[in-house]
Parts: sequence; structure tokens; C-alpha cells
Amino acid sequence: MTAGAARKLRYAMVGGGQGAFIGAVHRKAMALDGQYELVAGALSSTREKALASGRELGLRDDRNHGDWQSLLADELKRRPDERIDVVCIVTPNHVHFPVAQAFVDAGFHVVCDKPLVHTGAQAEELVAAVRKQGTVFGVTYNYTGYPMVRQARAMVRAGELGAIRKVVVEYNQGWLATKLEAEGNKQAAWRSDPAQSGGAGAVGDIGSHAENLVATVTGLKLESLCADLAAFVPGRTVDDDASMLLRFEGGARGVLVASQVNTGLENGFRLRVSGTLGSIEWWQEEPNRLTHFPGEGPMRVLTRGAPWLHPAALRAGRIPPGHPEGFIEAFANVYLGVAAAIRAHGAGVAADPLEADYPGVEDGARGVHFIGAVLASSRSNQKWTPLP
Repeated sequence: MTAGAARKLRYAMVGGGQGAFIGAVHRKAMALDGQYELVAGALSSTREKALASGRELGLRDDRNHGDWQSLLADELKRRPDERIDVVCIVTPNHVHFPVAQAFVDAGFHVVCDKPLVHTGAQAEELVAAVRKQGTVFGVTYNYTGYPMVRQARAMVRAGELGAIRKVVVEYNQGWLATKLEAEGNKQAAWRSDPAQSGGAGAVGDIGSHAENLVATVTGLKLESLCADLAAFVPGRTVDDDASMLLRFEGGARGVLVASQVNTGLENGFRLRVSGTLGSIEWWQEEPNRLTHFPGEGPMRVLTRGAPWLHPAALRAGRIPPGHPEGFIEAFANVYLGVAAAIRAHGAGVAADPLEADYPGVEDGARGVHFIGAVLASSRSNQKWTPLP
């Protein structure tokens, strides 16, 4: 805990109740470093399930709510020293915007799962609200929390790869290779329902992670794209497979693949960045390694925790080298960055960028514009589509 931090940050959760996968992940990540304490919630869209979920997690009856509107109203009635510091939104996508907007307008810090909202207009409205309030707003692109992703970012930004020429990113899963949504699977059901997920399926669910990883590591600005979307599973109304070409400002080119119908694959998220002086490659299923291919000299395999890594990569590790760290820890690193920003905000000082290292509302908005451009390109029969 940072110097002068006398207590844990109090948080409320919206969504993430019984039967939800990602809510439990968020709670575990927030507990990992002792920075946060769950004190309130509205944990489901169904009142009975929300209250049962809160009781299961040990919430007090007066802070366990059947809907998010009641949660917000109750927090606003409480003394400032009793209120939550931040709300964590882990609902299906269609609920993100109204909840985030309401809590931001009320002056609360917010962390929201991705994709941020459904439309570019909503994204810009939310960005404007956050800027007006001056509050902290994190978006849980959790893969940015991996130590070796932060090492990759540091190497690219330091010019170790030279001028970037080519970026290839692929995120391949197989869990939706059959019509799982018709078998009562809750996670598949809302992701396959455009009213809840938005217009995009695989592009919104995992393609948004791929876009964010490229932007985070390279710092390149996406200029335009040409996308081809497909729904391979009969009866599915949103994409389950996406392939696209990317053009970046400055001339770099890229390829992005996001698919959830690669039968037998698990979570194959891989990034390769190539420049005039060398290349790097990172694979999420082996996240503690980063492979560096210099233009001159032998291939290097950099490992998490090694003393010669960049400070940002070293800060993101918790245990000695050789012990694997993974998914929960990456989430926790995003939440550590948010915590540092909230504490700095409360103290009225500028946050240390090395500590307050997390994706913000602008990153979330950029991801929403990316999804919109992908959908527009595919609908126009793969025409090159500019990013706003």
C-alpha cells in the first residue's frame, strides 16, 4: 500500500453475481494486493438473485441492493466518509453506459469492463463526462497488466525495434465453435445477443482486446482498416470470426484476427511487432516470456522478474523469477494502477505514471470506435474504412 494510505478503498460492484465468470475474477484481482474492500453491490439484473449473491459475499443488508439505481441512491445519501470510493461494472455490455454515466455524473470513480459501451456517441459522451468531473475511470483491458507486455511496450517506446513496420495480432478461441448459446450457457447467450453484446460478437469480446494490446505496446494510431466478418455457426446473428488488414499513421501495416470458432483452441492471444531493428513476440498462454529477435545477434528470450527488465515490467511482478504469474495478477496490476490514481486524486496531487498505469476512458472510447469501423467495413463489402 502506498505511503499514507490509511485504509482500503471501498468499492461497490454492479453485476458479477451468482453464475457470472468475470465478476469473481475482478473480486479476486482486487483482493490480491490488499488495496480494495467490497462493501456494497447490485450483483445481478434480477432482484432476488442480486440479493442472494450479496448475502453470499457477506454484504450488509443495508448495502446489498436489488438494482444499481438503488445502490447509487443509497450511496449518495451516505456521509462522504461512508461512501464507496469506486464502482466496478462487470455486467453484460448493454448495461455499461447507463451505469457508468450515472456514477460519473454523481462524482464517483469508475472501473468498467470492456468493450466500454455500444456506440461511438455513447463513448464520447462518457469521455466528456469524465473530463468534466475530473474523476478516475479505468477500463479493464487486463492483458495490459502482464509484466512482459509492459516490457514489450518499454522496448518499442525506447526505439529498440527501430521504426515499426508490421504488427500481427491474433486472438483465437474455440469455445463458441458450436451453438453453445442454445444450450443454456449464460456467457454464450449474452455474447451472442446483439441487444446485449452490441453489433459485434467476437470483435467486441476479444477483438477489442487485440486492438488495445496493439495500441498499448506500439503507441501507433490506427488510420484505417479493411475487415471481413463471418458468423460460421448457423443461426448466430453476430460475428464469431473476424479478419482484417490495418493501416497506421506513419505507414506501418498490420493484420488482426479474432475468432471464437477455432475448434480445440483455448485462449491463443499472440502479438508480433516488427521494426527496422528487430522484432518481438508475446503469447498469452506463455505470458511470462517475451521473445526478442534482434536484427543483429541471437534471439533472446526475456523472462518475467529478471533484474534487467524495464521498471514498469518489474513493478508488475509479485514473486521471484521462475514462478509463473498469470491472468489474475494481470487484472490486479490494472487495479493497482487505478488505486494509485484514486489515492493521488484524493490527495490532490498528480499521479506517478509508473504507479498509475492502467487503461483509461479514452482507451475504452478508442476501442468502441474501432469496433464501429470494423462493422462498417464488413457491411460495405470490405471497403477500407477510416477511424474517426
